[in-house]
Amino acid sequence: QVQLVESGGGSAQAGGSLRLSCVASTDAASTKCLGWFRRPPGKAREAVATIDLDSGDTKYRDSVQGRFTISQDNTRGTVYLQMNSLKSEDTAVYYCAAPMPTLRCVGFAGFTYYGQGIEVTVSS
Repeated sequence: QVQLVESGGGSAQAGGSLRLSCVASTDAASTKCLGWFRRPPGKAREAVATIDLDSGDTKYRDSVQGRFTISQDNTRGTVYLQMNSLKSEDTAVYYCAAPMPTLRCVGFAGFTYYGQGIEVTVSS
């Protein structure tokens, strides 16, 4: 079982910035991939960004490319999502996500575990 705890988020004006953090409570060595998903109001959950914790390779959905940055720190199993140039359409509940332990990132597929979610509201 993988537990994911998000923090950060809140409200921002359009054009502003926010940073989300996620800590995965699992065996650090077996955590190979972490990602961020979001569910905009009234819409389905969608992938935002992923990071391979071994290679550092990242992947972003087109609409956030160049504005959002996913990164990890030296404590394996901790990732961040730096969100800049926020737009009203970024308003959503954001979820940290992970595949089964030992599995690498494969695009936006294969994510099994999700955190409880954290709200991000961007006002124009």
